[in-house]
Amino acid sequence: MWAYESVFYQIYPLGFSGAPFENDGVLNHRILKVNDWIPHIKRLGADAIYFSPVFESDTHGYNTRDYTKIDTRLGTNKDFANVCYNLHNEGIKVVLDGVFNHVGRGFWAFQDVLKNRESSPYINWFARIDFNGNSNYNDGLWYEGWEGCYDLVKLNLYNEDVIQHIFNAIKGWVTEFDIDGLRLDVAYCLNHDFLKRLRSFCDSLKPDFFLLGETLHGDYNQIMNDEMLHSVTNYECYKGLYSSFNSMNMFEINHSLLRQFGPENWTLYKGKHLLSFVDNHDVTRVASILNNIRHLPLIYALAFGMPGIPCVYYGSEWGATGRKEDGDPALRACFDTPVFNELSDWIAKLANAKKISPALQYGNFSSIILTNEQCVFLREWQGERVLVAINAADYNYSASFNMGCDKAYDLITDREIQLNNGLELPGYSAFFLKL
Repeated sequence: MWAYESVFYQIYPLGFSGAPFENDGVLNHRILKVNDWIPHIKRLGADAIYFSPVFESDTHGYNTRDYTKIDTRLGTNKDFANVCYNLHNEGIKVVLDGVFNHVGRGFWAFQDVLKNRESSPYINWFARIDFNGNSNYNDGLWYEGWEGCYDLVKLNLYNEDVIQHIFNAIKGWVTEFDIDGLRLDVAYCLNHDFLKRLRSFCDSLKPDFFLLGETLHGDYNQIMNDEMLHSVTNYECYKGLYSSFNSMNMFEINHSLLRQFGPENWTLYKGKHLLSFVDNHDVTRVASILNNIRHLPLIYALAFGMPGIPCVYYGSEWGATGRKEDGDPALRACFDTPVFNELSDWIAKLANAKKISPALQYGNFSSIILTNEQCVFLREWQGERVLVAINAADYNYSASFNMGCDKAYDLITDREIQLNNGLELPGYSAFFLKL
């Protein structure tokens, strides 16, 4: 699967392009801005892009009005086809947000229910409609909203007409935009029968079509398996990544990695490829959540060195800030032009290392050295061994280990390093050592 060997770049198009929050209905070709960023994305080393919602919606993209039409605020279907063509031409895969658990109040079938009530042919398209109740929009009817949010009308994914409507839309996305995969919004809410049918349908559309699910807690294997999704978002390690640095307790992230990928037979996700990230469109940007800005390069090194598919959120590669408590728009900013600075260059080197190393892409995980402020772990695959070494402290640390060789090749800096039963790790340093 191509995704297991890729580095992802995430763009939230409505924010990225500076579109108004409310859908004003005014056509603007903002999505073409992505074309101007392709050289930056390539320079960063990303070879796959995940777009948050691009289809017509009421406001933020996750309240869909029309699965077949690019949001008017972003442009036309032809505009987006042009963007996808240019991305593919540069060897960059395209994954779209599939928002199938719910739609917006502006969704055409729900508008028909509001207008025609009991006589609407679309009543059963939605999870629950009660004409004896009411919503906080005073519709004169009650319906199920996702987690109590009535701007997100829950679909009935047991209804064959709804399933076929979604499948026809996906087929259209493959035909029109040649997309390579989907990231399923709130995948943990989707019923398993639907996920199985979705996997089978997508497999029939395109070889190696990638399905990624948004998950938070619980056993990811429930939906990440040979019958459903290829991958899920690794929120367990997301939290462990930043809090291990903030509390100077590398045991936390190491515990999660051992639990998920460790050498014991009982570990949860051995051989699986979860999406690794330090931030995204829903959480505080990493530069705003780390207590020590010197840890910024190190957290990316850990995210790229651990098992998983690394994903970088637009803007964070140069250290952009944004806090969740200031509202989602603060996390989804518009940047006129991309910035390529020292951090961006570091991430580009990590991306290159990831893409040239089968051990970093597929290797197992075992802990070699673990202290509060340092961790060294081994990734090994078909004879290739790579040590990932992190020193989060501000002082040098002598990492003592004997891996049976006296020199190693650092995949990040592209230089040979002598080993003498270990390695001197400078303060705030990271290495990917190919043994």
